Amino acid sequence: LRARVKTLEAECHAVGKKLSARRSKAAAQLEKLVNLQLVDLAMPNARLSVSLAPESPPTRHGLEDVELLITTVPGSPPRPLARVASGGELSRISLAIEVVTAEHSTIPTLIFDEVDVGIGGATAEIVGRLLRRLGDKGQVVCVTHLPQVAAQAHQHYRANKQGDARQLVSSLEPLDDSHRLEEIA
Repeated sequence: LRARVKTLEAECHAVGKKLSARRSKAAAQLEKLVNLQLVDLAMPNARLSVSLAPESPPTRHGLEDVELLITTVPGSPPRPLARVASGGELSRISLAIEVVTAEHSTIPTLIFDEVDVGIGGATAEIVGRLLRRLGDKGQVVCVTHLPQVAAQAHQHYRANKQGDARQLVSSLEPLDDSHRLEEIA
């Protein structure tokens, strides 16, 4: 049994090294493409990096722990994505990652909220076009307040809130073409 364990450990490390090499190559490609998208999304100073930290002993996921790191301020070290990015930044970073990985994605529905916080004009139009491109491959639900983003959608719903201090009721109303134009205007 000890000999068998030793053989299996050697096989595990051999397969793990192949996986690590492929991960390293894919990580470099992901970093490059996402960082290009971030510039278009009005985050020119943001830099995404993929940390591949060796893990001992190996797990069923490989020889390293994979973590996405981000810096949004030049000169500051990259830190874990979940601890650094604001809601709007996180949505735009997620959008950049989804656009880059869309051809390999199996996620049927993507939901974006606050993807347009702190942006406007040309950047908002780019965000809208990227969301529409994702919508060509799967379902995208996006809550937006910007007409440049909303104008790119395949379908529109108006979110309504009614009520008083005791009770608030939210609803969604599908919009036909004339109401879509009115709402965007």
